[in-house]
Amino acid sequence: MSPLARQFPLSTGGSAQGIGLPNGAVELVDLTAKPRFGIKGPGSSAWLKGRGITLPPVNRIGTHGDLRVLRLGGEDFLVVDGELDTLTVHWNNATGPRGYWSWREEGWAWMRLSGRAVDGVMARLCALDLRAGRFCEDEIAQTRVAQLEAVLVRAGEGFDVFFDIAATAFFVRTVIHAAKQAAGERT
Repeated sequence: MSPLARQFPLSTGGSAQGIGLPNGAVELVDLTAKPRFGIKGPGSSAWLKGRGITLPPVNRIGTHGDLRVLRLGGEDFLVVDGELDTLTVHWNNATGPRGYWSWREEGWAWMRLSGRAVDGVMARLCALDLRAGRFCEDEIAQTRVAQLEAVLVRAGEGFDVFFDIAATAFFVRTVIHAAKQAAGERT
């Protein structure tokens, strides 16, 4: 491994190496290595608008081409999916107010829960009513999931969860436990 290669908790040599991800009625996929663009602070919204990006209201998701724009606060944004390199290069080369880099790719794990039993498992992991029609595609919940502070969004038939990367092993173990409970197993 290159000394410059980034190591993630579930990768070889990571702090959570060896913990298996559920892959059955509930599937958990680690997306932590996927790029993302996060900025916050004064000038963030003006800079994004200046790039032609229409901003959603707070705690909503907008789209710009193939980008998903998550607005976590008035001046707090996380952009995922799509071509992020161009956006990042423009931000790095910008002068004037542009917010500051919020290190979302460094500090947050990104997990996707899906599968035929995901609704039952999420009901055990989060106190919110996440049923379709109650928690919509463009909504963001900043809440607790698996006993951790998290940002939660719908992702197709599942959910994306962003949380403190240091808690990755705990999160995975809690999901495994909840999946067993939802399946009726005693643990």
